Amino acid sequence: MTATLPAHGLPQAPRRGDRCLVMGILNVTPDSFSDGGRHDRLEEAVAHGLRMVSEGADYVDVGGESTRPGAGRVPVEEELRRVLPVVTELARAGVAVSIDTTRARVAQAAIAGGAALVNDVSGGLADPAMAGVLADSGLPWVLMHWRGHSRHMYDAARYDDVVAEVRQELLARADGAIAAGVAVEQLVIDPGLGFAKHPPHDLALLGSLSGIVDLGLPVLVGASRKRFLGAVLADEEGRPRQPDGREAATLATTVLAAQRGAWAVRVHDVAASADAVRVVAALHSVRP
Repeated sequence: MTATLPAHGLPQAPRRGDRCLVMGILNVTPDSFSDGGRHDRLEEAVAHGLRMVSEGADYVDVGGESTRPGAGRVPVEEELRRVLPVVTELARAGVAVSIDTTRARVAQAAIAGGAALVNDVSGGLADPAMAGVLADSGLPWVLMHWRGHSRHMYDAARYDDVVAEVRQELLARADGAIAAGVAVEQLVIDPGLGFAKHPPHDLALLGSLSGIVDLGLPVLVGASRKRFLGAVLADEEGRPRQPDGREAATLATTVLAAQRGAWAVRVHDVAASADAVRVVAALHSVRP
């Protein structure tokens, strides 16, 4: 199957020769693994979102609930309180806003506030009502590979063949969304690096990313500052590199994802990745 995102006046899924898009991460949470508490005030969050756009972000992904390993849920009212003012202000400023949520109620409110895309790390599994919201809105919906909420997700990090199983489960999520009335043209898939996966699983998925892209749907890759990069960069005593020391490694994953045909990368440091995807696109444009 081959999919392109519907025309909403927003960044579209790439045609051959187009560049990989860049989604900037805006966590309005006190406890995200890398930047928790840095942008949890409205003025700071909006300013950071606008700064990411000026640095080349195509989307700004606003999230109000941490999905770091071991994180618990927050009440839906608290998630709404965190994200809605930020989504509304950025949308008013003309920003293409993505809402990072697993809850249909939050997605629906964010769409009403101007959100242009729903990034659902549960792939629609956490809230059965999410498919109806997306079917009604017609907006793009990112379905991430997911095997449970953050507090217990590593209990499900068991695979015989991680690439084959992630492919199969992503296709099942896409089929479920289509059966619920969502158009195939709305769907984006994400292999879910770091979610119910240990570092060898993440590396296997990155190394075989073409096998995910070949499914025919746009692919979002979210590797930014994640645990597997810390493991790769561990010191001689085996201590993982801390998140703020993983930016160069993140940039390497951006280049790899762009080369392998990813639709977009989701990153904290927008400027570096925005430059990188343009260089990869320029190289693709001169290949015979």
